[in-house]
Amino acid sequence: MKRARFTEEQIIGVLKEHEAGAKTADLAREHGVSEATLYNWKSKYGGMDVSEAKRLKQLEDENAKLKKLLAEQMLDAAALRELLAKKW
Repeated sequence: MKRARFTEEQIIGVLKEHEAGAKTADLAREHGVSEATLYNWKSKYGGMDVSEAKRLKQLEDENAKLKKLLAEQMLDAAALRELLAKKW
């Protein structure tokens, strides 16, 4: 999995600069990202504090783990159903 270049704190710092009146093109050039990336960050982290962003990341990680567990359980259940169907 690709590791992010920027932490949540850095992203929120860049967004605070944008809210303070800095131009998008200047910020993108200064931080080495595209303008589209800045707009994506704004849609995801806009109006958040650092603690809220950390909590969001934590919840996303937990959700990914739960989805993986659910998929594994569904696969096991399907295999058991198939095995039982063959016995009869």
